[in-house]
Amino acid sequence: MTMKILLAVDGSRHSLKAVKYLIRHARAYRDRPAVELIHVHPPVPRLPNMRLVVSAGWLRRYYEQEGAAALSRAKRLLDAARIKYTARTLIGEIGDTIAREARRTRSDLIVIGTRGMTAAKNLLLGSAATKVLHASTLPVMLVK
Repeated sequence: MTMKILLAVDGSRHSLKAVKYLIRHARAYRDRPAVELIHVHPPVPRLPNMRLVVSAGWLRRYYEQEGAAALSRAKRLLDAARIKYTARTLIGEIGDTIAREARRTRSDLIVIGTRGMTAAKNLLLGSAATKVLHASTLPVMLVK
């Protein structure tokens, strides 16, 4: 039975360490793991009269572009290692969304880096890794 791993990245060097860790340890599994590669983008806050300023199409393209940028280096690393993956960008609160996606995809393990894009962001929002630990019922591997 192939192990399914949900690998959450944000494009930061810390999240790429998690990708590299997974690649280095992939040979420890009997079969190469199936990887669900995700990037979670927090929703853009809704403001009064936002529809007059930002269209749904513009917002969808924004999320797609941000997601593609955040996933691009991880995809290149996984491609070079010949590890199959399914990549997607999700919108929502980061910790809960990662945990929910891991359950939805029936993943066996969540792999995530311990730091995100900026230290200041972690101070304001709290650590995404900590939120995943609290929200998930599945094993979570934190890569420092």
